[in-house]
Amino acid sequence: MDTLQEILDTIRSNRLRAALTGFSVAWGIYMLIVLLGSGQGLQNGIAYQFRDDATNSIFVWPGQTALPYKGYRPGRQVQLTNEDRETIRSGVDGVDHITSRYFISGTLRVRYRNETGSFDVRSVHPDHQYLEKTIITDGRYLNDLDIRDYRKVAVIGEKVREVLFKDGAVLGERIEINGVSFQVVGLFRDEGGENEMQKIYLPISTAQRAFGGGNRIGSIMMTTGDAPLERTEEMEGEVRHKLAARHEFAKDDERAVFVRNNSEEFDRFQKIMRAIRAFVWVVGAGTILAGIVGVSNIMMISVRERTREIGVRKALGATPWSIVSMVLQESVLITSVAGYTGLVAGVATLEAVSRVLPADTYFIRPEVDLAVAIQATAVLIVAGAAAGFIPARRAAAVRPVEALRNE
Repeated sequence: MDTLQEILDTIRSNRLRAALTGFSVAWGIYMLIVLLGSGQGLQNGIAYQFRDDATNSIFVWPGQTALPYKGYRPGRQVQLTNEDRETIRSGVDGVDHITSRYFISGTLRVRYRNETGSFDVRSVHPDHQYLEKTIITDGRYLNDLDIRDYRKVAVIGEKVREVLFKDGAVLGERIEINGVSFQVVGLFRDEGGENEMQKIYLPISTAQRAFGGGNRIGSIMMTTGDAPLERTEEMEGEVRHKLAARHEFAKDDERAVFVRNNSEEFDRFQKIMRAIRAFVWVVGAGTILAGIVGVSNIMMISVRERTREIGVRKALGATPWSIVSMVLQESVLITSVAGYTGLVAGVATLEAVSRVLPADTYFIRPEVDLAVAIQATAVLIVAGAAAGFIPARRAAAVRPVEALRNE
């Protein structure tokens, strides 16, 4: 207690100096916490953009040829078919789940008894559940028997239920889509948000037959399992080549069919995030280092101002370690209090920002790992002690006679 009281008296006698020193340390840890939290917010935002689609997926949809090929002029419309999906499934190694979509033309009116609404109706294969991360909350999803037997069944989203069924039961009930009756066999929610839960899923074979689709499809989607990025890029090329052979367009005609490899996009964002995290740590470490240098300089000034006092202490029998301990304890106290203040202020700032940010942007839930924050503060305290060691050692080396002569 005597030592603490002595340190506090020293700080009180030099309040401005101690305040500026503490501010430099607090600002360093505050900036580190805010920068780390901001980096995490960006990472959360990027992950949110990928929340709805599988990151290990390849999407294919048709376009128009841009290059002449075997006497064909450019500008031909490419139309994907059921056979294209089968060709990819059997001919491209590494395909895990694969589905295609048939887009029903025209405005779709969905009716249940006296309730009607307009919803997005997707005609798909059972594997589509793994592409869109659809979560079944009641009943079941589409299955292979639905496809094979052309069953008139439907899986509806939570928002569709709210409009058509209110709070009533949905399983086994029948809805009409443009006058065609379908039995509801499942209810789902989706990580993509409310818009994704306003969907209705139908077996693609049934929809093609009921709404005049023939064997036409609008897109093909597949997952690549645990394949590394290099292999997914090879699969992307294989898909394009097989479709080029079937529809007779040049293999290097990128406008004939569009292929999006989500693995490439996700890897690109991960590299960006790694670079941002490295930048954050460099800037934060530099800010903290500046604060530590400030502590060291202030402690050197303090030792110089107290040279006469230190000489009196040594003349009265104070040991070198007691002198070193006195200076180190003052340094650690200032660093600890200031570091903790910066930590609390940084976390409070992130919490305040998190509360006012919308939930569907590229910057979501800026937060910092508490363990990392505590470790950074602990490192700062240790560094503060190290910063005070050089002035402390200089103080311990002062000879009493020389110190007493100091004015």
